[in-house]
Amino acid sequence: MNDSKQLTPVGREQLFRAVLACCSKVSVRAISAREIDANGLHRSNLAAMRAILWDLAPPAEICLVDGFRLGPTAPEHKAVVDGDEKSAAIAAASVVAKVVRDRTMRRLAALYPHYGFSSHVGYITPGHSAVVRERGPSEIHRRSFEARCYAEQLTEPTIDEVRIDDSLQTGFSGRAAQVGATS
Repeated sequence: MNDSKQLTPVGREQLFRAVLACCSKVSVRAISAREIDANGLHRSNLAAMRAILWDLAPPAEICLVDGFRLGPTAPEHKAVVDGDEKSAAIAAASVVAKVVRDRTMRRLAALYPHYGFSSHVGYITPGHSAVVRERGPSEIHRRSFEARCYAEQLTEPTIDEVRIDDSLQTGFSGRAAQVGATS
């Protein structure tokens, strides 16, 4: 198992089932666009990773996290730079995160068919940028993300808007490791 970005969607789906068969517990967090707009993507990701590690308590022998230390309020863990290339456990968590994200984006495509969510699964592509420029961002788009495609369309979100984002955090508890990884 290696970097989930190097796998095909079909390959990730196959590994997803294998990973779930080996896990005693899985935790996945979706970070809302509202939270990211309020706190920033990096800070929101770290908070979600801390929550995932707490969800997976009691801790395993070692908790591995892809890339970043999570601060003193997180359970004891080890940050591994490029973790999905160095740790099968982190790579497995990354597979889970991407499969959940891709499935979520396919569901959102049914609700927002004009944005092509099922084909780009949350990544900015030229086609998606063109649609956002033409139609404006939907209620599930982050407003704080200042991509060129948003530049002319930015508006302040209202308190009543409920949005989700394609940023997912995932972790799982296996026989000897707990893992957190970003998608």
